[in-house]
Amino acid sequence: MLDILRRSVGEAYGRHVIPTTKGSTMRTWTKLAAALGFTGAVMIAGSGVAAADEWPPVPPYPSPTAPMDVTGFLTPTDPDYWNPFIAANRLTSPYGNSTRIVCTGFHGVLLECWQADSNGNPHKLISLPFDFPNVTGSSLPGGGPQHFVYPGFIPGIG
Repeated sequence: MLDILRRSVGEAYGRHVIPTTKGSTMRTWTKLAAALGFTGAVMIAGSGVAAADEWPPVPPYPSPTAPMDVTGFLTPTDPDYWNPFIAANRLTSPYGNSTRIVCTGFHGVLLECWQADSNGNPHKLISLPFDFPNVTGSSLPGGGPQHFVYPGFIPGIG
């Protein structure tokens, strides 16, 4: 053990000489950190380009879940949005009802929805597990109305 401790960087180790010095090790770590930083920056920059989703495809006829344009969501600017006794579809989005919203549904219950951004690109909305803040709609057919959130609008959701 003592013999190993005596051998320092650059000393003869058997027949081989270890040519590393503190400066070259530091340069190696600097190059590695720069390469990892560049790779991370490229990955982050590239991820924003492909953020848009596709509008839902029209299923073959006959299908009970064809996509349709939907209007009339309750939004946070509407006082009824905050009333827990009103069972209606809610939308939390930076665009409110001002852009196109397409949903699939079955017998009046919305299943999935997409909303266009300001450029017209579709984004799949996230459906919350319950129609918050509503407390009465879960006993309705199909689980009742849904609460949809625009992806990335609320931190921690989507």
